[in-house]
Parts: sequence; C-alpha cells; structure tokens
Amino acid sequence: MLDPNGAPTPNVVVRLTNEEKAFTQQLSTGDNGQFSFANVPPGRFKLTLSAEGFGKQEVSGELTSGQVNLLPPIVIAIATVVTDVKVTVDPVEVATEEVHQQEQQRVLRVFPNFYVTYRQDAAPLTSKLKYQLAWKSSTDPVTIAGTAFLAGLQQAGDQYSEFGQGAEGYGKRFGANYVDVFASTFLSGAVLPSLLKQDPRYYYQGAGSTRSRFLHAVENAVQCKGDNGRWQVNYSNLAGSFAGAALSSALYPTDNRGMFILSNGFIRLGESSLTGVIQEFVLRRFTKRK
Repeated sequence: MLDPNGAPTPNVVVRLTNEEKAFTQQLSTGDNGQFSFANVPPGRFKLTLSAEGFGKQEVSGELTSGQVNLLPPIVIAIATVVTDVKVTVDPVEVATEEVHQQEQQRVLRVFPNFYVTYRQDAAPLTSKLKYQLAWKSSTDPVTIAGTAFLAGLQQAGDQYSEFGQGAEGYGKRFGANYVDVFASTFLSGAVLPSLLKQDPRYYYQGAGSTRSRFLHAVENAVQCKGDNGRWQVNYSNLAGSFAGAALSSALYPTDNRGMFILSNGFIRLGESSLTGVIQEFVLRRFTKRK
C-alpha cells in the first residue's frame, strides 16, 4: 500500500469480502504497507481500504482454486475535504442601510418622502429604525416649514378663532398643528407598529395592471406588511388614525368632540389611501433616490 508520493502506508484498514459476502476478513497493513490474507475461498472478492486522512477505496479481483493472487501496488488517495461556506447577511444591517437610503428620498429634491420603499423584499424594520424614521420625518425642516405655512393659512382665515390673532394666536395654531403632526407620525409610524410588529412604510408595487396597482394603493390605509413579511390588517394605521384624531380634539376647539374624533379619524384613513395612490402613480418619477 502506497501513498500518493509512493511511500509505504502502514495502518491502512483492509477488509476483504467475497462475492457472496459469506467470507470476510479484516487487517491492517504493516510498516512496509504490505498485507496478506490466507484461506480465502475461490471466486470474486472485494477489498475495501480506509485510513485516517485518506479516502475510502475499493479494489476488486478474482481468485481461482489454489491460486496465490499478488496484487500490484495500490495507491491510496488522500481524502477530499469539502468545505461548505455559507454567507449570511445581518438583516438589521440591511434594514439600516435601506432606511438610510429612504431618508435621502425627496420629491423634487425638497419634500421628504421617507415612508415609501421601492423594494418588494425590503428587510423588516427594528423598533429603533421605526422611531428613527418617525423622528426624521417629523423634525425635517420642510415638515416644520409646512406646519408653519398651514398655521399662517389658518390665521389668515381666522380658523379656530378661539386661538385669537396676532403672534399669540399664530403660536397657538402652530403649536397645535405641530404637536398633531409629531404625535400622529409617532403613533402610526413608530409606537403602534413597534407594539404590533407591523411595517409603517408604503410598498411601491410598480408592476401589474393599473387596477391592481390602484387597489394596492387604496388598501394602504387598511393593509400593511408585518415584520414577518406577510400582508395583514393595518391595525397600526387604523388605531393610529383615530388616536391621532382624539389627540387633535384636545388640541383644537370643538363643540362636538365625539363627532370630531369620528370624522377626523375617517378623514385620516382616506388621506392614507390617497397618499398611496399618489405614491403609486405620481411621486416616484419626481423622487430623488440613491
């Protein structure tokens, strides 16, 4: 028995079995790599060779009655080592990078468009990332400027006259609007999605018929992806819309608080559907993305 370099190989286990498997002998090669079996019945036989660090081999032969069969040198091959390399990617790292890209998305390079993903296989968001998106959106200078502009329109139209006019009235309107925006963003975009393990983002469909895309967009108000990747009822947005409406009722003067909460909640759900339609059919072409 020789190794691939031609050197004798001791301690190789050699097992002999005849064709009928009625006769079996086993031994190990000596220091010179030789081995010998005695009293082997005539007929076909098989040698199975095995040793640590070498591959398992088989050698066949045939022995006639009274014959001494001298086999030529057998070279035992080194075992082939197969290594499986599995490359895994940390989903948290993937989600973090995707959110970083989303935070660069702006319509006409100005207006934030952070709550849409253009990846159907987007990694699920951690609670930390959900809060990060909500903070980024609600504290964006454009969001604050838009709130200030809305307060100015309300002041000019003397909406919520109980707030009064002048700087004080404007401050009350701006404060109420901003608290409303800030709290509603966190309720529907971070707090409830974290508790209910749901994704607050809009998943852009892009492909398919206009009808399927329209339905997908409208259902944005009541359907979302869970953190498990499955579509489910958007309890976060449903509860968040009415919770936000309840908060607004405490911020703005109203004569009928119950009706205000109910109507305002349904308006917010309608706005979610409308936002989905605009995202699906309009905003992508105007959104700057990395």
